[in-house]
Amino acid sequence: MVSFPDGIQNKRSAMTRNHDISGLDLTGDTYVVEQSLLPIRNKYKAMDADENVVIRGKQKMFKLKEEFPFVDSNGEEVFEVNAGGMIDIAGNYVLTDSQTGEDLIVLDNDYSLLQDTWRIRDVDTEEKIAEINSRGTLVTIARNVIPFGEFIPHKYEITDANDSHIGNIDGQISLRDRYKITIDDTNTVSKEAVIAAAMVIDAIQGN
Repeated sequence: MVSFPDGIQNKRSAMTRNHDISGLDLTGDTYVVEQSLLPIRNKYKAMDADENVVIRGKQKMFKLKEEFPFVDSNGEEVFEVNAGGMIDIAGNYVLTDSQTGEDLIVLDNDYSLLQDTWRIRDVDTEEKIAEINSRGTLVTIARNVIPFGEFIPHKYEITDANDSHIGNIDGQISLRDRYKITIDDTNTVSKEAVIAAAMVIDAIQGN
């Protein structure tokens, strides 16, 4: 069973399948996520194909559990991601709609030196909505064990509940963490969930 953050209640019917986030409408298929150069804390922005900022996120400082509030281009908080347990590279992260207070999805991490796997699941039924897997075992090992391995661009494949390919997350060589998210099939996965997952993966695992 999923271990939810303290104080977060299950507010949705198990029959509800809508994972859209109130106040946020991502219509494009391609986005670039970029980390701030400031070393103080993890700060990110997501841009559309026209380089317009659509989401900003930052990790709250001095928290025993990771907290990531996300705002839109106007600075209005639209959703947040909260860790289910104490700081750890493996665990559950719940995405909550800030406007409705509803818990929408769970980002569930299975961590190993050989394969990084993140599942995006329904918060009520625990059914898998999508999965994000690192591509290339040798690259994954190198990023985790060799000195300065974190500078090797990361690559992930996004699949749906039936393990069919629906998109990619491709790291780019840059002074700051920067990666391109491409979603080929927009009917079976929440774009907001994938972008949030990409940011959380980078922040938690130090990509």
